[in-house]
Amino acid sequence: MKFQQSGTNYFVYLEKGEPIMSSLTEFCKSQSISNGLITGIGAVNEIELGVFVVESASYHKEIFPETFELTSFLGNITLKDGAPFIHAHIVLGKHDFQTISGHCFEMKVAVVGEFIIQKMDTTVFRSTNPEVGLATWMMEENHE
Repeated sequence: MKFQQSGTNYFVYLEKGEPIMSSLTEFCKSQSISNGLITGIGAVNEIELGVFVVESASYHKEIFPETFELTSFLGNITLKDGAPFIHAHIVLGKHDFQTISGHCFEMKVAVVGEFIIQKMDTTVFRSTNPEVGLATWMMEENHE
């Protein structure tokens, strides 16, 4: 991993073979990033992708071992159980120009991984919402 900081923005380069979600989470911990926005592109493999099934309040997960273009990685960073948690959705491009998408649990860099993290000075955290069955955003103040 390599990175460069510019104010509250971080350019993070992950190298071939690095696990993306766990590496970015550790990076957030090391840089004291508890809230923020994260975007990225690259080429990835060994992807664990999921979609939330409302009826069962659980994720249907699949593993995709082959290499895909990471055409879009969009997520947010909040605190969950006192630690940075990255919630990201991705779009993957196949070699026939078709796409698949969903919630990213983990994936590895196949060629390159380029990510931008924008650190935000706020106190948004996640807590289990029993109505939904997921850990959703909680805020210290309700602004309307």
